[in-house]
Amino acid sequence: MTEPAKYQILLYYKFVHIPDPEAFKNEHLQYCKDLNLKGRILVASEGINGTVSGTIEQTEQYMQDMHANPLFADMVFKIDPSEEHAFKKMFVRHREELVTFRVEDELDPNVISGARLSPQQFYEQLQRDDVIVIDGRNDYEYDIGHFRNAIRPKVQSFREFPEWIRENLSEHKDKTILTYCTGGIRCEKLTGFMMKEGFKDVAQLDGGIVTYGKDPEVQGRLFDGKCYVFDERISVPINQTEEDIIVGKCHHCGKPEDRYINCDNDACHLQHVCCEDCEELHHGCCSDACEEVVAASHNAS
Repeated sequence: MTEPAKYQILLYYKFVHIPDPEAFKNEHLQYCKDLNLKGRILVASEGINGTVSGTIEQTEQYMQDMHANPLFADMVFKIDPSEEHAFKKMFVRHREELVTFRVEDELDPNVISGARLSPQQFYEQLQRDDVIVIDGRNDYEYDIGHFRNAIRPKVQSFREFPEWIRENLSEHKDKTILTYCTGGIRCEKLTGFMMKEGFKDVAQLDGGIVTYGKDPEVQGRLFDGKCYVFDERISVPINQTEEDIIVGKCHHCGKPEDRYINCDNDACHLQHVCCEDCEELHHGCCSDACEEVVAASHNAS
């Protein structure tokens, strides 16, 4: 019998006005360290966005304390069991935006954002022929896993989306547009922007891919590959059925693969899809140049 996991990973966000985000950041960092949590949290005047790991007791205490704060009383936590910490350190940083979008018009998701679809509703919409499905993440996240028939954005950062949308979707403003991202926060801004641009029917997957994968009815259907996550796990499975297929390809040999590794060259650390054979063959490196650097450092030592 498998022993229950001793750790938990929490993923969460909340758009709510924080009067003094710099002071909150300092206090929250000390609080998290005192609780022995590890992770990354962004704080802005528009709210909080974080993912942390800790023991069951530590993470339960964190959620209890956050819910005791009137600002975060209804904040939703997405919880994953884990055998260990998913981060090496604890960071809390102050940012101008929770997700860097950099558009002139203010986009407050509490005022304007697309309709929120449950996993079941999103699954039903995915099967329609008259909808356009947009992956609201970066291209490298799409490459390891995505919803079937979703459009791959040619963006490497979220702030590139406004230009990409104007160049690629402007002629489809009367169509039904579905968006999704990892935990839901990017779609809050993305759908609001599209509505301000004149799109008539925009909806987002409430809770993102990670919530979709946990729904007992949908079981992650129509999501192929794995979901990229921003912690030590790098990717997690979503489709809990036998219909799951691998969509990623090994950076070196091109065979189907869904595991990311970091390049072993400390000056590079490029995350790339790599099969186990090629990881051994290329000594964990993404290129011949990086292999030479790593070999040279080993010889020097």
